[in-house]
This record gives sequence, structure tokens and C-alpha cells, in this order.
Amino acid sequence: MITKITCISAVFGPPDGFFVSLAPMKTLLSHPYALVFIGGGLGSLLRFGTGRLIPATLVGSAFPLAILVVNVVASLVLSCVAGWLLVRSAGEEVRLLVGVGFCGGLSTFSSFSHDTLVLLQNGRIGAAFLNIGLNVVLCLLASAGGFWLGQKV
Repeated sequence: MITKITCISAVFGPPDGFFVSLAPMKTLLSHPYALVFIGGGLGSLLRFGTGRLIPATLVGSAFPLAILVVNVVASLVLSCVAGWLLVRSAGEEVRLLVGVGFCGGLSTFSSFSHDTLVLLQNGRIGAAFLNIGLNVVLCLLASAGGFWLGQKV
């Protein structure tokens, strides 16, 4: 694929522009590692932004609400993609970009585990078990709903 790029300054070339091949960029963006890298970066940015948007003290005391939200959203999106791919002959690229990359970067079992451990260490046994229960139940419900939705759209 060739694309015309117009130059503003005569220093860079003639005023009518020059041609650059975008084939290497297309090849790079179809590479499995690049797809996972891009999706993972976007998912991680969304997780970071969610943590800034939903402070831990939103529910009155320190509770890892932002991590719960991103885990539920990632479960929904991943299962939606899985359901969508089940009924369509979409390429592996969608699974790698969204499923492995984006959802992998967005969800975080390690933060969930660490936050639960901190709750336990601080003697907040009820909050720790609430965190465990909400993550498991809401993520399973989101997965079931996402899988159903993915097959319908």
C-alpha cells in the first residue's frame, strides 16, 4: 500500500509530495506480539485511569473498588469476544488484541490478591471475604452475560 504524504516545507521535498510505503507498518501491526503489546498497553492505561477515577476511599473506607470494577469489565469483554468469535470466522488478531492484550492488561489477579491480603493483615476479615466474594461472583456473572451478548451481536 502506498500513501501520498504532502510536505509543507521545500526542505523535505517537492510541494506535490512524496510517496511512502505503509506495508511495513501493516506487517508490524499484524504480528501477534505487536497486537498483544498494543492491546495490553491500552488495557493497562484504562486500569490505571480507573484507579485514579475511583479512589479506594469512595465506599467510606479503604476497599479495592477500582480493581473490582476492572476485573468485572475485563471478564465481560473477554467473554463477549469469546462468544463473538465462536459464531464468526474472525481472525486470530481480534483474540490477541482484545482478549489476550487488552483484557490481560486491564484485569489484575495479582492486585486483587494483594489487596485482599492487605485487608486480612489489617484485620478487616469481613472486607477481605467481601472482596473475594464480589470478585468471583460478579466476574462469573459478567462472563456469562458477555458470552451470551457476544453470540448475539
